[in-house]
Amino acid sequence: MKICNIGKIITAKIDGTNLTRDNYISTENMLSNCGGVVASSSVPSTKVTRFSKHDVLLSNIRPYFKKVWFARFDGGCSNDVICIRANEKDCLSQYLYYAISTDSFIDSFSASSKGTKMPRGDKNALLSYEIPDRTIDEQQHIVDTVRNII
Repeated sequence: MKICNIGKIITAKIDGTNLTRDNYISTENMLSNCGGVVASSSVPSTKVTRFSKHDVLLSNIRPYFKKVWFARFDGGCSNDVICIRANEKDCLSQYLYYAISTDSFIDSFSASSKGTKMPRGDKNALLSYEIPDRTIDEQQHIVDTVRNII
């Protein structure tokens, strides 16, 4: 199933003045290899993308660093971070996160990148990427299995 059929890129905005170092996510405070996030060194005063708990955040700059995070709280993210929200009736958020965290996805998204110094992934390539089509029960089983492993 294509990501565009089971999720969407979120573009809603929030004023940065409503955020803290703990709920603002940028490419700088996302850790490589799906390592999570740390507190931000600063928070912008401009509008940024609003994300919600259970959204999938993906750094759009140098995607080969594999900066992918499953949101554990609501907040805001820089415009260099793509916020993807799953349509829960078709795809579990955590299943989407695990699919986007794979080397297969990262390699495909990185191949779509444009630019040399700070390559950025192509959002259309992201949306057209196909993840394994599973029932919600199968997705839940996969999520539970992976969660027990990591």
